[in-house]
Amino acid sequence: MNEFSVLFVCMGNICRSPTAHGVFARRVSEQGLATRVRVESAGTHGYHVGRPPDERAQEHAARRGYDLSGLRARQIHNRDFERHDLILVMDGDNLTRLQALCPPQQLHKLRRLTEFCVEQSAEVVPDPYYGGASGFEQVLDLVEDACAGLLRHVQEQLV
Repeated sequence: MNEFSVLFVCMGNICRSPTAHGVFARRVSEQGLATRVRVESAGTHGYHVGRPPDERAQEHAARRGYDLSGLRARQIHNRDFERHDLILVMDGDNLTRLQALCPPQQLHKLRRLTEFCVEQSAEVVPDPYYGGASGFEQVLDLVEDACAGLLRHVQEQLV
C-alpha cells in the first residue's frame, strides 16, 4: 500500500502551518486516507516549541469546524527532509530558510502551499500574527483552497 507524508511549515508553527495541518488532516480523514497519508506541521524557528496554536487561529478554525487544540508547535529537524514526501511552506522567507537547510537531493520536495490553490491566485499565505481577525480568515480561505488541490495531488500519488 502506498503512503504519503506532507509537512506544512511556517515561521513559528502556531498560526499558518497548524491551520493547514488541521484543514488537510480533516480532508484526508474524510476521504478515508488517514492510514495512508501522514500530516504534520513545523516551524522554521523554535520560538513556540511545545505550545498549542495561537488562540485566534484556533478560534477561527473552530468556526469552520477544524479542531487545532491537540497540535503542538515544533521546529523543523534535518530528518524531516528525508521523512516527508512534500514539504509545503507558507511564504518566501520559509522557502529560503528551508532551501538553505535542505540536502540537495531533497530540494524537489519543497514547494509553496499556494501552488495548489484551485480558485485563488496567491504567492503566499500571509502571516496573520500581528493583524486582526480578517487575517486569520484570509489564511483559512487560502488554506482551504490549497488543500483542495493538494488532496487531488496526493490522491494521484497514492495510485
